[in-house]
Amino acid sequence: MDDIKRITILIFQSSIIVKGIEKKLNDLDYVVDTIDDFDRIAGAAESTNLFIMYIPADVHDSPARLKSLGKACEEINSCDRRLLLIGDPGQKNGLFKEIPQMSNFSWIDRPIDMSRFETMVDELTRDSQKQDGERKKRILIVDDDPSYARMVREWIKDFYKADIVTAGMQAISFLLKVKEDDKVDLVLLDYEMPVVDGPQVLQMLRQEPATANIPVMFLTGNGTKEAVTRVMMLKPSGYILKSTTREELLKNLRGLLN
Repeated sequence: MDDIKRITILIFQSSIIVKGIEKKLNDLDYVVDTIDDFDRIAGAAESTNLFIMYIPADVHDSPARLKSLGKACEEINSCDRRLLLIGDPGQKNGLFKEIPQMSNFSWIDRPIDMSRFETMVDELTRDSQKQDGERKKRILIVDDDPSYARMVREWIKDFYKADIVTAGMQAISFLLKVKEDDKVDLVLLDYEMPVVDGPQVLQMLRQEPATANIPVMFLTGNGTKEAVTRVMMLKPSGYILKSTTREELLKNLRGLLN
């Protein structure tokens, strides 16, 4: 990608506010494209440093829009692009719960503080340009507690690309669909989850040729002898308790990935 700073605004419908954002970015010397066809995301990602999405206030009233929003976040994440979400403060927690992958991206409240908006856009585009061509190792965090998963992502995001899923079968599906050139390098896996628990997830991963060799490290609150014995029989790459510190977790990750 060249030195020109390129931004793609994703919209559900045009509005005066979106037009104002586009004009502001143009005034700041960004090359801006606005699209309402989310099927174009993958193509746009090849020349875009940053995606910006303006979330309508009534997005929860439309299951179709929510589905499109989730797919857009998944596509942008798989393309390793950045996304700045603009929405009402009251929307944030509900959307993050319904679409966990949204927590991988930056958020700014509406009405927009333009000074903060300019700073965030500048930082995100500069980081994108800096890291283009440099592949971060990718970690999938699997935990049915979204708040804890987001905290772990905050701990490691400066060093690794991190994705979040909140159920065992979501992890299997995610790993089977991921592109070969953007593979997951490590899975951080919770032990106790509903329906399919961590050891069962690891067993299923080992049975699939596409996922059999992905390192899996347990990050769990269960430190009982029975749990540890059950897991160690499956030969994971590590077993860490959730009481660990950020520094200890990063040390363990570096030992496996760096």
